[in-house]
Amino acid sequence: MIRILGRLSSINVRKVLWTCHEIGLDYEREDWGRGFRPTASDEFMALNPHALVPVLIDGPTVLWESNTICRYLAASRGRDDLLPSAPAARAEVEKWMDWQATGPGQSSSYAFHALSRRTPGYDDPARIGESQANWTRHMTILDAYLAGRGAFIAGDAFSLADIVLGLMAQRWFLTPFDKPRLERLHAYYSGLCARPAFVGHGGAGVP
Repeated sequence: MIRILGRLSSINVRKVLWTCHEIGLDYEREDWGRGFRPTASDEFMALNPHALVPVLIDGPTVLWESNTICRYLAASRGRDDLLPSAPAARAEVEKWMDWQATGPGQSSSYAFHALSRRTPGYDDPARIGESQANWTRHMTILDAYLAGRGAFIAGDAFSLADIVLGLMAQRWFLTPFDKPRLERLHAYYSGLCARPAFVGHGGAGVP
């Protein structure tokens, strides 16, 4: 059976759990990271030298990086609906997954840790303000892109792009700071919240 190492409060762990639910995969999850077994241990770092969750163990396959794990699960189980096999359609999904990590994922980090997690050391007002502004810029780009589209990001059907950006939208709405309403993003996110797999995994833990 698949093993997933990581705590429920991690957005990146929840990406993987949501993907497993959409595919219908059974798995065992083990608590690692903040408040649980330390990822800096020799045991964990033998699996991921970066000491970050999640880690996926699927038989002889050991993977880290959440978006890569989601791609692997969809491709290895033949789920072309979540990650198309046709190059252009696959690239459409993957570009949004990559943008989530390098755009709003990076820009949101400081503000999220300061305002939602209250992580010690994240208390520089200038850096909080810069993070808020950059995060808002990225989410405004996403809101504008959603104009005139259907219910999903990368085409007419739900895909891995919606998993990673859906969780990013959740984090945006739940992190407490003054922000624009972004009506299209709100409608998109509300649609995702109706999916059983989101109900089961998307909303678990801290955003």
